[in-house]
Amino acid sequence: MTDAGRKRAFEPVVAQDAQVLILGSLPGAASLAAARYYAHPRNGFWPLIGGVLGEDLADLPYEQRLERLKARGVGLWDVIASAERSGSLDAAIRSPEAADLRGLVESLPNLRAVAFNGGLAARLGRRILSNPDQVALVDLPSSSPAHAISLSAKADSWAILGKFLPG
Repeated sequence: MTDAGRKRAFEPVVAQDAQVLILGSLPGAASLAAARYYAHPRNGFWPLIGGVLGEDLADLPYEQRLERLKARGVGLWDVIASAERSGSLDAAIRSPEAADLRGLVESLPNLRAVAFNGGLAARLGRRILSNPDQVALVDLPSSSPAHAISLSAKADSWAILGKFLPG
């Protein structure tokens, strides 16, 4: 996933009938090393999205987690296709290259919301998707352990995603 110090995002994980697309900034070091979204053991993503869906995704094998997300109408990707960064902090990102968010959003006819996992994802993603038709843009507190608010406080904010998904 890296070449000459540049970190590259993973491919999107999304089904054609996705209703919610969650966008991070760029995978961190643990995720890149494992070649998995949200692989850092202290990242709250899997418990947070599991809480939204009412499923314990964190205990499932990784591939099953992805399949459950797609089956429930949730897609994953990042706003940055590649960037220079040492470590995992968004503040260390340099020379970012934007992902083709507009192209992905336009290819998903059932999409109801794009959710940004963290401040940098929201700032960059909102610039790219400045005028989406019929798609809500939702800013979420970062699931990263570097964003130091409690998981329960994050879960309260993340719960809004449920209104965009079928019951």
